[in-house]
This record gives sequence, structure tokens and C-alpha cells, in this order.
Amino acid sequence: MAKKTLNAENLEQLGAGRLAALVMDLVRGSAALQRRARMELSAAQGPKEVAADLRKRFASLRRSTSYVDWRKQKAFVKDLTGLVAMIETGVAPLDADEAFDLTWSFLQLAPAIHARTDDSNGAIGEVMGGAMGILERISPRLTVKPLLLAERILEAVAEAGYGEFDGVIPAMAEALGPDGLNHLKEITEAWAVAPPSPQDVAQYRGYGGSTSPVESARRQRKSTASIILADIADLQGDVDAYMARYSAEQLTYGTIAPDVARRLIDEGRLDEALGIILRARAADEAKLFRASRYELDEVYEDCLLRMGKLDDLKSHLWATFLQTLYAGSLRKYLKLLPDFEDIEAEEKALALAETYPHLGAAIHFLTVWPDLPRAARVITARAGELDGNAYETLTAAADALEPNHPLAATLLRRAMIKDTLEGAKSKRYRHAARNLEESRTCAAFIQDFARFPSHAEFLAGLKLRHGRKYGFWEIVEG
Repeated sequence: MAKKTLNAENLEQLGAGRLAALVMDLVRGSAALQRRARMELSAAQGPKEVAADLRKRFASLRRSTSYVDWRKQKAFVKDLTGLVAMIETGVAPLDADEAFDLTWSFLQLAPAIHARTDDSNGAIGEVMGGAMGILERISPRLTVKPLLLAERILEAVAEAGYGEFDGVIPAMAEALGPDGLNHLKEITEAWAVAPPSPQDVAQYRGYGGSTSPVESARRQRKSTASIILADIADLQGDVDAYMARYSAEQLTYGTIAPDVARRLIDEGRLDEALGIILRARAADEAKLFRASRYELDEVYEDCLLRMGKLDDLKSHLWATFLQTLYAGSLRKYLKLLPDFEDIEAEEKALALAETYPHLGAAIHFLTVWPDLPRAARVITARAGELDGNAYETLTAAADALEPNHPLAATLLRRAMIKDTLEGAKSKRYRHAARNLEESRTCAAFIQDFARFPSHAEFLAGLKLRHGRKYGFWEIVEG
């Protein structure tokens, strides 16, 4: 049987002639497979032959206008991935400069490709990211002149409409070198203040709004230049230049302050980093709606640790745990305590979790810590508070609890079933049916249902209240 397994070793036993005939049968009627076969034949002739075939394919992609719908997208993405792979394996090892030109040309296809597809799943973006990876790997071997490369980068980034050249400056850092980076900085600064071209302005005509097309073009140019200059500042180790792209207000944003603070910390400028973090935290506290500030907390903790402010760090970590039941904060807090004190503090934290107002957060924390016996106790004690809509948390907890705490696992699954049926959430019927089946299996291992209905009683109650939800019962009985 092993000799019939479809693998490379067994296929080699067929011999070249039979394999060639098999390949011809497979590619017949498939334009994509025929292109792939021709590419492989070109690869055997050398990088110049591969490059010539790739350029023909690029030209075809550039001319194409037919829309690639969802049924064809998978094959289309596979085709694009094959082109990138051919550059990396058939050209780059032997001719880095040729590989650079091909990869650059491929990235410039992005507008034509995106205009024909819906990339909501990010598959084409991933292919473009793979192409950028090739540029980074061949950068040390390029012979292109740094000043010309800098000008080429500015032009490409300025014209990119789909983020296809995001990350190109770090990727080409070795090829640019100090002279190329300096030149790129100079021409970017000049470009940022130059009047936008008629083509730039034309992109914003017809959008309406209070901002004129000229002003919109200027803002876009300034934003693009800011990103380029930030990449250059990073590569040159110039934290002040990196910070200069942001206003004082922007430096209080939770999406910006952590990155700036980390760079200051790396430079040993701890007091400045702490100042930025504290202002950002104060701005966050003043908001009516507070988004997650995980990154801001992380850099704040790192800064306090490096400054030796251990008491402040412990206070922050404990307060964060009390607010969020975030296990990472508690673990860091316990590591800062002397022996034996950490055991007492852990028990205190676990006890607090049992009475935490948000039951879902308590279940999640006790499951991941883990303290499954305590999680089971909380679930059975506070079963009436369970939110069956929190299915991700409850599903993970039920799976973890089932082996040793089947009653608690069953209560979680019942909560999800009731939420689905009471809310008539038909898209979740299949999940609810699975939870019901898992509850039935669990019932055999529950010695005492205590104050809760047995599985038969629970099932009878479901049929009494939701017997007309035929879609659900068809799945259960089918």
C-alpha cells in the first residue's frame, strides 16, 4: 500500500517518460498549469529565460480587465504566488539585480490587480508582502546606485495606492546605505513642501466636502512624507526625528505613544519616555470610552522596571489586575514579591476573582491561570449570571472543564443553548446542537446534578419552550 502513496519518491519510480505524459494530461485545458509548466521549463534554461517569461506574464496581468470573482480568486492568488516563488527560486539565487527589477515590477502591478479583485480576506496583500520579503533578502547583493534607488523608492511610495510598497525602506536599508538614506530624506523633505501635481489634485476632484482637492492632495503628500521620514529616522537611530512627525496631542494617543516611548527607552531616555507614557495614560483616563491599552501598559511597565521604580510597578500591576483580571499582570506582580508572599498574594487574587462582577472575565481568568476547581465552583454558584452570548469564552472553558468538572461544563453549554434558542439565532443552531450533544455525553459522568435539572429534564424543558424551532430540532435529530 505504501508504494501507492502519492509522494515524490513513489512518483520518481514512474520514470521520466511516464511522468511527462502525466504532466501533459494534467495541464491540458488549464491555462494556469500550462503557464507554470512553461516557467519550469524556462527555469531549466537559466534566469534570463525565466525573467523573459515573467515579464510576459506581468504584461498580460497589466492589460487584463476582467473581474476575478470569489470563485476564481483562490486560483488567481495561487498563480500570483507562483510568480513570486519563481522570482525567488529561479532568478534571485543567480542574479539579484534581475530579481530586484522583476519584484519591483510585480509590486507595481498592485493597482491593476486590486482593481479586478475583492481582497477583503487579505490574500493578495499577503502575496505582495511575500514579494517585499524578496527585496529584503536580496538587498545586500544589489549593485544599484544608492542615490538612484532612493529616488525610485520615493516615486514608488508616492504613487502606491494599495500599500504595496509599505516597508520598502527598511527592506532596502542595506542597499541604500547611509548615502542613500540621507538622499532619500532630502528629496522627501523637498517633495513634501512642493505644490501637488495636477495628477495628484485630480484624484480628489468630485469627492465633495469642505476641503478643496488641492488641500486634500497636500495633506496626503504630507502624510506620506511623514511615514517615509519616520522609517528613515528609525534606520538612522534618530529618535527626535521620529518624534517630530507627531504633534503634542498625537503623542498622547494610545496608538502612537507606545512606539515613541519604546524608542526613547532603547536610547536610555527613560524620563522622557515616562513623561510621554504618563500623559498618554492621563488622556486615556479622561475619555468616556476607553479602548484596550495593552501596549501602553506594557511599555509603562518596562519603563518603570528599567528605572527601578518597583513599588510603582507593583501598584500598577495589582491595580490593573483588579480592574481587568488580566493574568499577565498578576504573573508579573507575583514575580516581584519575596518568597512565600507570592503564595499569599496569589490566593488573595484567586479569591477576588470568584466575586468579580463580570462573570465571563472571572471564568476566562480562572480557566487560563488555571484553577479549574475554583472555576467550576464559581460557575455552579453563579450559574444564573451566565451570559450565553459569550460563546468564545464559555466554549473554551467548557472544553477545559469537561474531563474533571462535567457539571460546570454542562452549565456553560446549557447557557449557550438557551441564548441561541431564546434569541432565535438560527445561524448558531448547529453550534447549539453540538453543545446539546456534548451535554448528553457529559451527563453520564455527572453523579449529582444538585439543584440543576438532569439532562432529560433540561431537554424536556427545551422542547416545551422551543419545540417550534424546527430548524434546530432537525439538526439535533438528523
